[in-house]
Amino acid sequence: ATVSSSYREITLGWFDASRKRNVPARLFWPNSARQGVVPLVLFSHGIGSSDDGYTHLGRYWASHGIASLHVRHVGSDRSMWEGNPLQVVQQIERATSDMEAIARAADLRWALDHVLAERYGAHIDLTRIVVAGHSYGANTAMLAVGARVVRDGQVLQLADARIAAGILISAPPFYGDSDFAPIVGGIEIPTLHVTTTEDVIRLPGFGSGVADREKIFDAMGGDKTLAIFDRGSHNVFTDRRYFDTLEVADSVKASTQRLTLAFLQSLNSRRGGRFAALAALKESGLVMRRAVAASPQVVAANSQRIAQPLPMRIGGP
Repeated sequence: ATVSSSYREITLGWFDASRKRNVPARLFWPNSARQGVVPLVLFSHGIGSSDDGYTHLGRYWASHGIASLHVRHVGSDRSMWEGNPLQVVQQIERATSDMEAIARAADLRWALDHVLAERYGAHIDLTRIVVAGHSYGANTAMLAVGARVVRDGQVLQLADARIAAGILISAPPFYGDSDFAPIVGGIEIPTLHVTTTEDVIRLPGFGSGVADREKIFDAMGGDKTLAIFDRGSHNVFTDRRYFDTLEVADSVKASTQRLTLAFLQSLNSRRGGRFAALAALKESGLVMRRAVAASPQVVAANSQRIAQPLPMRIGGP
């Protein structure tokens, strides 16, 4: 375990015997949990990343009294880049298959079950469990909060009712479908959507930009806020810097840390208070939009529409 003055960073080598699947995780545990209960963020990484790919968020949240559990999704983690580079396309196809997308959502549920069952559970505020994710991780997060898809005539039940809110960073579209309302329109919990004007995904078989993040935001139900930074690549939200200058990377990361913290701290506020807390940050180069929950009639219409099979992929970056 890594120890700082305000939190501990704990590596968990979990194994789900029922699925015969490793579910390693990294827990950022604030010292303030000794005095009471703390919120918990359940974090899902992007394709080809890992549980150590977003430590800047985990450490920042923990230093402000919020625990986070970063799950590694074996099969779509960093190991997929190893081996023969000529097989990368096949690796991406396997990592984004329906089976793997469903397994990732199951990883989050299993990890939450186990962190609550262990000694940490007594110190977690069960009313403030939040799911967060970047790119493919945002797709996994959407499945965990109620994005509904149909396979073989059956609606997949992947939502975890214990999750009270969601943070969706660079949320990808549901590839193969152009109308996302039947998929995410029934989500009713508060969500924070984060992207940049330069947030473009370029992978074989997958391509999307900020307009797709906006479409997901527009289609989603519930009380929601969209934050768009005026600079920064798709990877700017990760620990590793690939395409951004050091100045841009540090600026967007720091703003994202403050923005997500304000959202997490405001979850017990009324809708107007939550948005006011986010808008009050006045981060440089940031534009925010807010929308209130969809009307019951809209949600009902969306719920009826999802009964039809959807010609789309469940997962993807």
